[in-house]
Amino acid sequence: MTKVPDLKDDTINLPAVVSQNENTVRSRFWPKIIKVLAKIPFAEKAIAAYYCALDPKTPPRAKAILLAALAYFIMPIDVIPDFLAGLGFTDDMAVLATAISLIKSHMTDEHLEKAQVRLKELTDQ
Repeated sequence: MTKVPDLKDDTINLPAVVSQNENTVRSRFWPKIIKVLAKIPFAEKAIAAYYCALDPKTPPRAKAILLAALAYFIMPIDVIPDFLAGLGFTDDMAVLATAISLIKSHMTDEHLEKAQVRLKELTDQ
């Protein structure tokens, strides 16, 4: 059985992976959200997670968790392909919901408000 890493352990340090995920999220998040906005019920939470992950005040572990979840959402290949009608985004939603539940104390009202404003801008276009 594989041991689950303790995310509170200070010896866990994956800066290269976190940096790669951040680059992926920064460059590909908005095009993906705009493309799938009408198909996903969790757009506001994804956008709030984006703002939280890129906020300099968010602790490194919380950033790492969110960036991994957002990178998974962005990647075209995942457990359930996004093009499958009705099922395609269920795995993305589950991964993102789990990540948010792990870091929820770091997602602020400011992140949520910015997400609401941005979502409204996108839907009004």
